[in-house]
Amino acid sequence: MSASEMLRSQPAARAVAGHLYVVATPIGNLADITWRALDILGSVDLIAAEDTRRTRKLLAHYQIPAKLLSYHAHNAVSRGPELLRALQAGKAVALVSDAGTPGFSDPGALLVDQAWEAGIPVVPIPGPAAGLAALSMSGFSGEVLFVGFLPRQTKKRLEALTRLAQEPRILIFYESPRRLLQTLQELATPMADRRILVVRELTKLFEQAWRGPVETVLGQLLGQEIKGECTLVLSQPQIAAPLPVDVAGFLVAAAQDGSKSGRSLAQEAAAALGVSRRHAYQTYLALQAAGKLPEKIGRPHDTRLKKKS
Repeated sequence: MSASEMLRSQPAARAVAGHLYVVATPIGNLADITWRALDILGSVDLIAAEDTRRTRKLLAHYQIPAKLLSYHAHNAVSRGPELLRALQAGKAVALVSDAGTPGFSDPGALLVDQAWEAGIPVVPIPGPAAGLAALSMSGFSGEVLFVGFLPRQTKKRLEALTRLAQEPRILIFYESPRRLLQTLQELATPMADRRILVVRELTKLFEQAWRGPVETVLGQLLGQEIKGECTLVLSQPQIAAPLPVDVAGFLVAAAQDGSKSGRSLAQEAAAALGVSRRHAYQTYLALQAAGKLPEKIGRPHDTRLKKKS
């Protein structure tokens, strides 16, 4: 028995009356969907879809009867109460975005929040998400901030980028192909200390990815015709390696007048160079033993004078 047959031998998931199901759908490749998601889509009473044409194509591919109702940014305020009434009347509703997991750069979070406030059970049906898919292929590690789409207005977008340049976490953006080059140009200066992954057409036949310093990736994409939605992942800022600290050189220079004790010299070196006093004093002792310091050095502060008998 194949793995697919084994999975299909399990009892089908059935939607429960009065529940809102947040269903992740493919971001490109129609095969990237779980059996559970298909079972839920096939057993709910209504599917609230951000893009009914795209969702209808998915349903037709898997021979699921369409029970679609549009729910997008332009009608969320009016359509939300209608969906809540259906849920309160005992209907099972699935929420899907145009692609991927609802609630990221779409109005899905609004309906989910309203459902919680109304006491309606919310059930996630996990699956594809473009941001996480791109992050997994980036090789960048660390804490992550999902940004989504940047503002379209130039002033607001530049303000957002200036603010995000101070952000120490990995950043995930979505961008349209026609604005990609402009966005990379705007990223090149404030985020020159980061690496970037740009991937287009995730999971599709013509998927492409570019990775490297922002300026380098921008140069690779200049003059190219970019098609398909793009996902951008920016690494954490790269911290420059600290310059080597010359403790020995500092001590030799500071000891030339012979008026300061070894402990005073070590304290000065620690304060000036950001090293520990213990390390500075051990360096002082090593220099003294090697004969690299003036012969007459002031007594250390903790040296005690012998009492007269």
